Amino acid sequence: MAKQKNVYFFGEGQAEGDAQMRDILGGKGANLAEMTNLKIPVPPGFTISTEVCAEYYKNEEQYPRGLETEVIKNLKRLEKVMGKKLGDPKNPLLVSVRSGAPVSMPGMMDTILNLGMNDDAVQGLAEKTGNPRFAWDAYRRFIQMYGDVVMEVKHDRFEEAIKRIKEEKNVESDTALDAEDLERLVRDYKEIVRSNTGKDFPQNPLEQLWGAINAVFGSWMNPRAIKYRQINGIKNIKGTAVNVQSMVFGNFGDDSGTGVCFSRDPSTGENLFYGEYLMNAQGEDVVAGIRTPEKISALEQENKPIYDELLKVRAKLEKHFKDMQDMEFTVQQGKLFLLQTRNGKRSGHAAVKIALDMVAEKLIDKNTAICRVGPEHIDQILHPRIDPNALKDAEVLAKGLNASPGAAAGRIVFTAQEAEQWHSGGEKVLLVRQETSPEDIGGMKVSQGILTATGGMTSHAAVVARGMGTPCIAGAKGVSIRGKEVDIGGATFREGDWITIDGSTGLVYRGGLPLIEPDISNDDTVQTFLKWCDEIRASSVRGTLKGFEVRTNADLPEDAQRAFEFGADGVGLCRTEHMFFDPNKLLHFRKMIVADSEEARKAALREILPLQQQDFFGIFKAMDGRPVTVRLLDPPLHEFVPKTDQEIDELARHLGTSYDALKPKIDRLHESNPMLGHRGCRLAVTYPEIYDMQVEAIARAAADCVRQNIPVIPEIMIPIVCDEKELALIRPRSEEILKQVFDEYGVDLNVKIGTMIEVPRAALRADKIAEYADFFSFGTNDLTQMTFAFSRDDIGSFIPAYLEKQVLADDPFKSIDEGGVGILISCAVEKGRGASKDLKIGICGEHGGDPATIDFCFRSGLTYVSCSPFRVPIARLAAAQAVIRNSVTAKRKAPAKAAKAPARGRKPAAEKAEKPARGRKPAAEKKTAKAPAKKTAAEKKPAAKTAKPKAEKKPVKASAEKKTAKAPAKKPATEKKPATARKPRTPKK
Repeated sequence: MAKQKNVYFFGEGQAEGDAQMRDILGGKGANLAEMTNLKIPVPPGFTISTEVCAEYYKNEEQYPRGLETEVIKNLKRLEKVMGKKLGDPKNPLLVSVRSGAPVSMPGMMDTILNLGMNDDAVQGLAEKTGNPRFAWDAYRRFIQMYGDVVMEVKHDRFEEAIKRIKEEKNVESDTALDAEDLERLVRDYKEIVRSNTGKDFPQNPLEQLWGAINAVFGSWMNPRAIKYRQINGIKNIKGTAVNVQSMVFGNFGDDSGTGVCFSRDPSTGENLFYGEYLMNAQGEDVVAGIRTPEKISALEQENKPIYDELLKVRAKLEKHFKDMQDMEFTVQQGKLFLLQTRNGKRSGHAAVKIALDMVAEKLIDKNTAICRVGPEHIDQILHPRIDPNALKDAEVLAKGLNASPGAAAGRIVFTAQEAEQWHSGGEKVLLVRQETSPEDIGGMKVSQGILTATGGMTSHAAVVARGMGTPCIAGAKGVSIRGKEVDIGGATFREGDWITIDGSTGLVYRGGLPLIEPDISNDDTVQTFLKWCDEIRASSVRGTLKGFEVRTNADLPEDAQRAFEFGADGVGLCRTEHMFFDPNKLLHFRKMIVADSEEARKAALREILPLQQQDFFGIFKAMDGRPVTVRLLDPPLHEFVPKTDQEIDELARHLGTSYDALKPKIDRLHESNPMLGHRGCRLAVTYPEIYDMQVEAIARAAADCVRQNIPVIPEIMIPIVCDEKELALIRPRSEEILKQVFDEYGVDLNVKIGTMIEVPRAALRADKIAEYADFFSFGTNDLTQMTFAFSRDDIGSFIPAYLEKQVLADDPFKSIDEGGVGILISCAVEKGRGASKDLKIGICGEHGGDPATIDFCFRSGLTYVSCSPFRVPIARLAAAQAVIRNSVTAKRKAPAKAAKAPARGRKPAAEKAEKPARGRKPAAEKKTAKAPAKKTAAEKKPAAKTAKPKAEKKPVKASAEKKTAKAPAKKPATEKKPATARKPRTPKK
């Protein structure tokens, strides 16, 4: 077995690595190697691989055998190339030691410069260069950096020392200190190290080198690096590499300097050379703000030959890497060196502009451009953000979960009622609550933002806020509410005080900070980019499935209108319960809930029907002929009843009864575990008149649209089904109401009736349920809750520990749990399509806006995803990226093992010759996977006989669509023509 290579050399125009080896060399090392191969002037050096980092932590911080020998070998090679030797008192080699993970983590890990300096080398360097000031400056910088990073001496101790000398000399800049000042500073620095560590500053260069290497590998697991990886979702990488590189000196004199530049403007995306530099300085001077740097354009006047050479390097690197580059350079005595290049971080607008421009410049194709823009870039474009200038002096008070992106500033209020009152008076308010409830919807709607002390990413506050596009921070630690006061991070605020929240970062700030409002409707660049994404989605083919839609969750006409403007393909979830909290409907609905008879309930519902019909009409009209899936009532009735004694007394007076008579009725509605209680289709079984009213409202709204020549595609979704018999009971009644209304209006309209798969049992019986459903939509919030037995509202109390200790890789309410919930979804897709191969299947839980989940949905053969309106543009991008990513994966795999593709479990479900989601099924099930489908077909005749009474209750179906006994139970007569209408006739009186 070949010995593992741990160290890779680069220099003199050749490198042992290249840009494709970033997993082994890290991003910095891979690009240094690539630039060396491109003959760009790079100081030579060597890279210790990320695999060493992995071994280091795997073996209790012990390096792999033979590493020291490899390092010494490459060090000697470097000394030979440079003609210098580490620690040589007459001609010393100095090196930098830097980190470099496969994924850029700027500023998170440690760096050491000028390593190799000691009491002898400083004298030799001074004599060799004839520049004593430079030599002593390099030495003091090394002691400060090494002392801080390796020996753990506080950085402030060194800063205090240099500040004292500058005050004594009455100078402001470090460059104003002469050689004698810097020599004295070195003595002071060494004394600081001795007094703080009890050790002398190390003089042996090899001891220095291994101390620095240890520090860089150690910094991989420092708190800030760990936190950065958590925040940015960086996983499954081995660790950091260590780059040991010969030093070049920007602090050699006025003919030397250093800078950071970008091949394009990272803020705007303009194709302009952008950056900053300092003469007579080292790199940390630029980034640390010790001195005010000059704009890179000024270098043209100060040193035109170097500026022109930089322009050539800029063009060469961007053309080679085909992306905007972030470069670090140093000029030593008039000679240019590149110390780093990487794909530059950029703003959301810049990301989109650069992607489009590079397609126009024929650097990249459209697919590459689409994959070049991250979902976070679109998210940044869509939401208000705090003015960056204001952030410089802003005071951070607390941090919570970044539940709904965007920034908001407002005056604190503590109740929804107060929010509405203050809003009506023209005030901008920010609702601060322990947690919100459905009854807070009015106050939430008028608030600039929402801050809760408890709750998780899919708590009520989070879900509703995202749906409304309202910035929200949930579960903020350090927030404690006491009446009309709240403590935030130890500071006390009262009603009316100003605070600002950033729902994108989870940070709470003191005072009302200025915000920058976005507008993409007139942004041609963004609109063009998103249209490219739509073209990719529409052109995707997975077996018989064509296209991959993005719908929205919209409960009110204004939500639907906003989603339409954001490019939604339809409404995947309209939650009718949110309509009932409208004050005009709530009173009547409460009357219905506490009614003593069916007739009294129907009377109350008749009052609501025209109001709900109006809502549905508005949503249908806003979506302009795109499908609208309306979910019938889902929550338990107790959520709608009065909570306070005052509210109960008011309802009692309205009903003409007493508080004492009404209170027991309300108390009886209480459930110990309402999530698993009397809700959804269970209400329709016990109180069918509720669903009757909603179906009638949908039908009348749709018929009104047809009469007004407004295109409409209504769909009805029955929630929380766990058995096909529930649909067999509810569906015929709904179909009869549809028929009656459409006959009355004289229209012939297709209304599909489907179900929400949110119970594990429903996923397991999907083939049976598909006999009575025209479509499935996965309600992944509840499906996740019921699969994990986690409450989405309470998960915040323990999920951080689960993630920190890697019990779970992700919050299962943020990204779909492919290993559990995902298997249930795949099972339901396979069983459902086995019973009805053209079954439309979507997802409408909060996961529908998560890019990782969208990728899973595409692979699993879903027809569409549905998300909140403000997530629609992000989902359009993520869906297009899923199409591209999985199409490329499929092409790469097909030639090698085409015959085995289904068994690999990676190919999108619908591409598997009518075997949806088979690839995600556990291995033990694969042997029998085909059998159930065949048995189902064979068993249809007996099933039809035993279920004949059910089938006879259903309207006549388009039996020609299926030759099996399932057909009569599948397609209603109203589905003969999709979304069409016959000529209206005079309605029946």
